[in-house]
Amino acid sequence: MDVTAIVAAAAVIGITGLLIGLLLGIAGKKFAVEVDEREAKVRELLPGNNCGGCGYAGCDAMAQAIAKGEAPANGCPVASESASKAIAAVMGEEAGETEKQVAFVKCNGTCDKANVKYNYYGIQDCKKAAVAPGKGGKACSYGCMGLGSCVKACPFDAIHIVDGVAKVDKEKCKACKKCIAACPNHLIELVPYNSLVKVACNSKDKGPVVKKNCDTGCVGCKICEKQCNFDAIQVEDNLAKIDYSKCKNCGLCAMKCPSKIILKEEKNKNA
Repeated sequence: MDVTAIVAAAAVIGITGLLIGLLLGIAGKKFAVEVDEREAKVRELLPGNNCGGCGYAGCDAMAQAIAKGEAPANGCPVASESASKAIAAVMGEEAGETEKQVAFVKCNGTCDKANVKYNYYGIQDCKKAAVAPGKGGKACSYGCMGLGSCVKACPFDAIHIVDGVAKVDKEKCKACKKCIAACPNHLIELVPYNSLVKVACNSKDKGPVVKKNCDTGCVGCKICEKQCNFDAIQVEDNLAKIDYSKCKNCGLCAMKCPSKIILKEEKNKNA
């Protein structure tokens, strides 16, 4: 074995490696992308759920948008109030006041109330059932199918199927809107956390059809309108709708609703 050849080969490899290292170092400095220090600090303050509730691809994209001034400091629906204030401090601005919101399922058609037109044995997924005749087995085609697409979509374990209807745990809900996007019947909406009065129906059918399909449902009688002293509830398309900016949580509409479809929640109870 030629020792000289081995030494020469080792020297060539060593010099080549050194040259590559130097070139990479020079290239790294020349083509380095300048990182905004604020972006890194904001990213540390974001929760890291990557849920997309902010409208961006994930927390990295959100941090970048905030640092560039393209998104507000309190734009993350999952971040706590203290985190939003800390992000605002990093950006040298005021966080602003934001009212916490939670998801609410506009349906009260549980197994004992919703009538069934046929037994559905298809894929246990609401989006799949939505293309079946009648949108699943329940007689009301506007209500919750109870197949759990929203449950699968929620990254916070905040929504579950209870007696055939999706129910939200408002203490766990982060208002990421994943369940809203997953519901083919569009019956999940965001409501203020402190709102106690909600209409648990999504049907646009007229009263007689509603009563035929479900034992509990809005019949569009407008009694709730007449009871409200704050003009906070109106019947549109045969369905009562609450303007939460006007609602005072007095509960008169819920007390007088003949169908008992307007629910009055006690304070500190789950939705």
